[in-house]
Amino acid sequence: MQTLLLLAEQVAILLKQRSETITIAESSTGGLVSAALLAVPGASAYFLGGAVVYTRRARELLMNLPRESVAGMRSASEPYALLLARTASQRFCASWGLAETGAAGPTGNPYGDSAGHSCIAVAGVAEEAITVETGMSDRVANMHAFAATALELLLRHLAQ
Repeated sequence: MQTLLLLAEQVAILLKQRSETITIAESSTGGLVSAALLAVPGASAYFLGGAVVYTRRARELLMNLPRESVAGMRSASEPYALLLARTASQRFCASWGLAETGAAGPTGNPYGDSAGHSCIAVAGVAEEAITVETGMSDRVANMHAFAATALELLLRHLAQ
């Protein structure tokens, strides 16, 4: 968790300096990204909210994304992660949306992705979606790796 906290502190500094806000939609990280950002004192200045969008029902209720809006899209894919990041940002009128979706393990997901697969996206002034493959089946290690990668992606865009 220490690595996540160090990354979150850097993100917090930049968001505060820029007077910008963030909303999170995460899945296989289970709330680790939100927890890291909220652990930084003064988080209310930049953190507007977050959701663990772990199931189809959660996607519909928390993100207001019905089945039709994701037709033809796999949940652990870059387009889906970008849709979640955009939607999170728009629903909260946040400067940035950050999303993660994947398969933490120890086995893969029903869509054919192996454990250690995650797609992460940021949406704001700039947009980017990436795929991460850790090659590990360790659920907790993957959750931490995905969360760290998500914060690093956001940090890279904030530093530009």
